[in-house]
Amino acid sequence: MTASDHAGTATASGIGARRSLALALLAFAQLIYSLDINIVFVALPEIGAGLGFSGQTLQWVVSAYMVFCGGFLLFGGRAADLIGQRRMFVLALWLYALSSLAGGLAASPIVIVAARAVQGIGAALLFPATLSLINRLFAEGPERNRALAVWGGAGASGLSIGALAGGFLTAAWGWPAVFYVNVVLAGIAVIAAFFVIPPDPKRHDKRSFDLPGALTVTLGTTALVFGLVEGPEIGWSAASVVCALALSATFLIAFAVVEARSRDPLMPLRLFTNRSLVAGMTITFLYMGTFGVLPYFLTILFQNVQGLTALQTGWAFLVPSIAIAVGTQVGERLATQLSTRTTLIVGMVVGMIGTALLVPGSNADSRYIAIVTGLIVSGIGQGIVWTGMWIAAASGVHHDEQGVASGMASTTLSVGNAIGLAVLTAVANRHTGGQQGEALRSAVAEGTQFAFWLAAAGILVSLVVTLALPIKKRQP
Repeated sequence: MTASDHAGTATASGIGARRSLALALLAFAQLIYSLDINIVFVALPEIGAGLGFSGQTLQWVVSAYMVFCGGFLLFGGRAADLIGQRRMFVLALWLYALSSLAGGLAASPIVIVAARAVQGIGAALLFPATLSLINRLFAEGPERNRALAVWGGAGASGLSIGALAGGFLTAAWGWPAVFYVNVVLAGIAVIAAFFVIPPDPKRHDKRSFDLPGALTVTLGTTALVFGLVEGPEIGWSAASVVCALALSATFLIAFAVVEARSRDPLMPLRLFTNRSLVAGMTITFLYMGTFGVLPYFLTILFQNVQGLTALQTGWAFLVPSIAIAVGTQVGERLATQLSTRTTLIVGMVVGMIGTALLVPGSNADSRYIAIVTGLIVSGIGQGIVWTGMWIAAASGVHHDEQGVASGMASTTLSVGNAIGLAVLTAVANRHTGGQQGEALRSAVAEGTQFAFWLAAAGILVSLVVTLALPIKKRQP
């Protein structure tokens, strides 16, 4: 080899090593994002007792995060395209760190709810920035598939680590520790970002920020998620819920009008001509309305029916979390060797069978071991679909629009989770009113079984949507 060949090899090796470090950091950020979903759940009773929450208001520690995360996802995705993906990645982590510090220091309910709302905004900026960075740094095909599998596996690990860490930290140092841990993790990620993530490319074209579009879609989506989250809690006929849903419809219609007339829209309507993106968005919606609600019902099953403690519940989630992580790696191999559509079909069939297998082990007299097979099979299916749907959502999208495409798909993810949880919770709880003791326990078990059947039926609907994906030959 000549000197220039050696130099070229060294340069390529350096670039490859830096991209590997970048992927490790992006996976770490996804782990932080996923960890924060579950880590607060375990500490809720202690937070309520320590800060004097009423039973009706404690839910806002969770709801504030969900509402603002769902409302700002599209805004965060477009901001990553226009302001810069690394800049938004770092900003989101700063918001996470500062809001987590405020949450840990909170001495009143209003402060911790406000801190959780800002955490939700940080999550809405972080998720699309992380995903669009992966789609920018790794070429479409096997390379990106592998990166998405690593990223997805980290997210699955974060769910189980969050449940376990929440129980351990709360028992050892009290509920503020579940917030302080985010300060440390986000701080590490901020420092590492400047060393391993390439700077944002310079833009030669001047593009304006669609402020009217950003305001209308953010207000509309936030109002929609608020209505969907609050409806099951306070009733669908409550004035605040009805008003929120009416405002949502108004703002989202206004957003569509603004985007159709804008010369530089927040969400270019031509993106809807990308069949792969549209199918990917629909699948993310259905995924979170089916697979995504399973952890809620499993928590109810483990604690209210099987009598597990919060820490035991965290350990119980270790099995499905490992299965999901394995499924993400299987999904990458299937997508590389076959096609995205085939990968999704396989994942949905496996996931549907696994979800149906949860039913026999969910009666009032069953124990955890009876549901393990269903957890493993369903988890593998979930992991395969998780990898495949993000590959579909990113296919054929220009790198300058990966942020908004990620924001579009993650918005449908959030809305799908809210709608799926609202519908399945209402159906599952239809016979629990006025019940007590063993009668209540049996009613909860029957409702959970019915929810699992409905989730399996919803996955079958996802299969039909998957057939709309364009058929692509395997990429070398």
